[in-house]
Amino acid sequence: MNDFVRHLQRHDTALRVPRAGAVLFDDEAVHASAYLADPQRYALTALTPGILAPQRARLLLQLLLASRAGLGDAVRDTLARVTRVLALGLAPADVLTVLLAVRRRRANHKHVTRTALTVLLEHPRAAEIVAARRAVVQDCFEHALGRGTARAVLDAVRRGSAPRHRLLRSVPSAGAVASLVPLVYEHRAGTALVPLPATGGGLDLRTDRPATVTATNRGDLAATLVHLLRGGPSDDLRPAVERYTDAAVAGLPRYEGTVALVLDDSASMRGYGEREWAVASQVAALRLVLQRVCARLVVVPVGGSSSGVSAGLSSGVSAGVSSGFSSGVSSGFLSGGFGGATDLAAGVLDALSGVDAPDVVVVASDGYENVYPGDLAWVTAALPGAGVRTPVVFCQATYGPADDLTLRRPAPALPQLPFWHTDDLAPLVLWLLSHVDGAAADRWIVAELRRRLSVFESVVEGGSS
Repeated sequence: MNDFVRHLQRHDTALRVPRAGAVLFDDEAVHASAYLADPQRYALTALTPGILAPQRARLLLQLLLASRAGLGDAVRDTLARVTRVLALGLAPADVLTVLLAVRRRRANHKHVTRTALTVLLEHPRAAEIVAARRAVVQDCFEHALGRGTARAVLDAVRRGSAPRHRLLRSVPSAGAVASLVPLVYEHRAGTALVPLPATGGGLDLRTDRPATVTATNRGDLAATLVHLLRGGPSDDLRPAVERYTDAAVAGLPRYEGTVALVLDDSASMRGYGEREWAVASQVAALRLVLQRVCARLVVVPVGGSSSGVSAGLSSGVSAGVSSGFSSGVSSGFLSGGFGGATDLAAGVLDALSGVDAPDVVVVASDGYENVYPGDLAWVTAALPGAGVRTPVVFCQATYGPADDLTLRRPAPALPQLPFWHTDDLAPLVLWLLSHVDGAAADRWIVAELRRRLSVFESVVEGGSS
């Protein structure tokens, strides 16, 4: 399944439904195979951070095309919940493309009908969708109910009586049927194009982010660490770091495995001017979160001095790192002893050189590799040939979402995800563990995806109510 997740994070070809001919679903065999192997895990995978939008559309399409006959009640319930979240949370253009593909394939499952009605009658921006793509919506509506039934519903609405179709009676808002169904059949005057809403209901679970980024408005945990690095009163700020770390990991399951963290302590991590300590604070925050989540965290510092981000952790390189602020951020860290060069490749090799290989090697850096540029790319490319199967992922700390990363990709072939806000940390942990094979990782991922499903439901249902 982890190879499938990596496919979803890299294969970005759009799903297309041409006016004539077959649906262009070029990796359908990959999706069908993953679905057959484990339908429930397949569905939950759609909620993994870093999944590309075209792939989430494909996941929804596969969930609609496949029959659910013979599946257990618990599995069917999970599939129905994920399908609803995707239908309400994906961009409307992608959802309409999926419904057209289902129509083209002539799939007539009950869950297809239910999903089409959810989009057309319960979507928070349903009226805008109908206005922008009325003909497409009509095709999807009539495919869901059948042309005769759909037009009978229209006649009933126009007469002021309640539609008799059982699925329509289950729509939470009776007024939605009365107001939206006539719009589906109402030809709009004029030829001006009406744009579709650009986004859906928030599948990325993004909290409100600042329009103007500063070193101290990138989440409470990172902001507190910045104040510490700038010499703030540690007696007041240390307990705050504990509280904000607790908040960042709230609800996350415990991972009973080993994670190796290659931690960049080099001079570039300090930054300068208004950005000073911003990137370093995010990397330190990531370590604190991993320290709470993982049963065993192996920290491998790269660059720096005896008083850098990883100061006081030399004994933790070969032993589990305990939780708590005192072991996570030492007094050396507070002195800001960043310096030296960045040899990320050596850090990866050190992380893999222990007696017991970690489940995953996480490189946390700003991406400036100034010792043997390109070395990380060469070394990681050679690892499979040397028999090393441990995945290596790159977590890129940035100042904000607009950072130019052109010269900050030391290993473009590695799985890479940038992060700049405290609220990025929990999804980042899920993303990096999604590259791990093994029973412990599978249990953790499924538990976390189920938790995220509940959160997603509250987000999209709040928007559709």
